[in-house]
Amino acid sequence: MIRLVLTRHGQSTWNKENRFTGWTDVGLTERGIREAKDAGKILKEEGFEFQLAYTSYLKRAIKTLWYILEEMDAMWIPVYKTWRLNEKHYGDLQGYNKAEMAEKVGAEQVLLWRRSYDTPPPPIPLDDPRHPRFEKKYAALTPEELPATEALKDTIERIIPYWENEIIPSLKKYKEVLISAHGNSLRGIVKYLKNMSPEEILKFNIPTGIPYVFEFDDDMNLQKDYFLGDPEVVKKLMEEVANQSKKK
Repeated sequence: MIRLVLTRHGQSTWNKENRFTGWTDVGLTERGIREAKDAGKILKEEGFEFQLAYTSYLKRAIKTLWYILEEMDAMWIPVYKTWRLNEKHYGDLQGYNKAEMAEKVGAEQVLLWRRSYDTPPPPIPLDDPRHPRFEKKYAALTPEELPATEALKDTIERIIPYWENEIIPSLKKYKEVLISAHGNSLRGIVKYLKNMSPEEILKFNIPTGIPYVFEFDDDMNLQKDYFLGDPEVVKKLMEEVANQSKKK
């Protein structure tokens, strides 16, 4: 049996403030740290023994992975970082409160920008200081690779080559692999693995800090998938993600 574990980073500071985050590099809250540690504890209890892991270039995912591996006494394993696992780039929306934006332009428009398969948010201007071309971590990327905005479709297109060329060979070799990444980059992998339609992935929410396990046979045929955690807690956290555009 081959097992892949996807973990969305623990709650970030901008998750807490209900802001569009995207490629903005924000840290974890105290709750986020606790979620990451809890994920590590349950993975250890369930007998997972990872020999390598993957994460994005964004510190909320990197630190989540650190806390998970620390709880598992596995900080020694190789960790591969790639921009291809970054969150979907939210373009010019980055930094804005989701509920306030919904009041301004309408909840349906915000939902379209957040979850549409092929409709990206407004792009960030090339001269905007928030544009990734001004960050050292992306200096090796070509102008064509650097997004000014992304739809989920674009996020999937940058992830799948890495999945096929790097992650699948690792899964076949080591049998257990951990990925710590983001809501939309992980939804892209989930859509691909489960052959979900754009309509199905639109409604699918991944909670922060809950390990999501995929089991495959030796030919990489998906056998089953499930969250590691109390079903009622998982349901509540999924609803929390779904309701981010609603005014509290």
